Amino acid sequence: MAQDFRLPDLGEGLPEAELVQWLVAVGDTVALNQTIAEVETAKAVVELPSPHAGTVTALHAAPGDVVAVGSVLISFDTAATAPTPTPAPAAAAVPPSAEAASASVSAAAAPASEPNLVGYGAAPRSAARPQRRARVAGTVAAASDTAVLEAAPHDAIQFADVVERAVERPRSTPPVRKLAKQLGVDLALVEATGASGVITRADVEAYAERVGAVTVAPVAAASAEPVETFELPRSGEAGERTTRTPIRGVRRVTAEAMVRSAFTAPHVTTFLTVDVTATSELIASLRADRALQEHRIGIMAVAAKAVCLALARHPGLNSKWDDAAGEIVEHHYVNLGIAAATGRGLVVPNIRDAQELTLVELADAIRGLAETARSGRTAPADMMGGTFSITNVGVFGVDAGTPIINPGEAGILALGAVRRQPWEHRGEIALRDVMTLALSFDHRLVDGEQGSRFLVDVADILREPGRAMLLR
Repeated sequence: MAQDFRLPDLGEGLPEAELVQWLVAVGDTVALNQTIAEVETAKAVVELPSPHAGTVTALHAAPGDVVAVGSVLISFDTAATAPTPTPAPAAAAVPPSAEAASASVSAAAAPASEPNLVGYGAAPRSAARPQRRARVAGTVAAASDTAVLEAAPHDAIQFADVVERAVERPRSTPPVRKLAKQLGVDLALVEATGASGVITRADVEAYAERVGAVTVAPVAAASAEPVETFELPRSGEAGERTTRTPIRGVRRVTAEAMVRSAFTAPHVTTFLTVDVTATSELIASLRADRALQEHRIGIMAVAAKAVCLALARHPGLNSKWDDAAGEIVEHHYVNLGIAAATGRGLVVPNIRDAQELTLVELADAIRGLAETARSGRTAPADMMGGTFSITNVGVFGVDAGTPIINPGEAGILALGAVRRQPWEHRGEIALRDVMTLALSFDHRLVDGEQGSRFLVDVADILREPGRAMLLR
């Protein structure tokens, strides 16, 4: 039995996703829940498991295609796993009226279509496979009209071959279109041989070979002199002055969120440079402890712990502005966002209930989030519901910056690079580890005094980590 799998909404409410790669091919036998493809949404790369066990009969998209949620993505033949029905005995002839009545009764008795499971996309309107509108083509007859030929033989125009003019854009994939362009093939003249109606690489190569043998060879033979040709450089080749990259996926959502945040929340940024030599010494001693070597505790983990402790004293930084309800929502938990730069753009997954974690647990959670984000495997749910964020611009050698607040949050803290430089220490000048903190906050929720006091509390813990013992 044929089964179609439609692109699910993945629980994000996003209208589309880009197909990254297929992990199966037509003719492959797949098991239930086997990963069949990877798709990139606006937030992450997601693996799609197979909802059926059977044989792959058709792939309805190619890598790089943007597929709408609810569209058919792949088709299966589950006959191999379903019991073979027993053939029914031949029925006697039935009058047309009786046959129509029987059909109406069968339709009324047929069970309603089974609702789709949550996350499996929109339910199909029909159990039949979606049909594509047939191509509309104009055909010129090979011979002239007989009446015209008899009336005016000298006016008749003889056509040697049948010429088909397709007026609908042929269906193909980006790699196939690129191949056709390289071979000089017009896809409008190529006929798809597959049942899906999509022109494949084999169709283009077969057409190029056929046309090359029939038309290209005589032209080459007719011209004895070499012909000098000039072709404009294609996109990405030498001589190209610009490169155009489609704005989609993570980069599009990040840009939209940053614009919405910058023009909705009135940003205020305050800076504070602090001596973090004691924190550096603490980190060095923890890394030297053989029992903690695998946890890789760093400045980010200590800063995260300091933020969680300071948020308990300044709840305004751990709240959000609910414009629709006309309320300020104060959170009694900390979902700490960790900004991570990836090849697909900036993502901010968050650590749930970070206030409950120890320093070691925070270090492990931060490392896990960063590794998952860089591999593009961050779950969409992990990037929702954050209450406060941290970004470490110091890893890029930057001292300070003005971070943009993640939408729905009240503040974000940027950590600058830790630099060894001359600094006043106990009435003398000494080489110390110094770092600049930059706090951006929503001025609708936080006044300058509250923001400054919060930043000082974080800085005091980084200056003297033992002060964390005084907070709860």
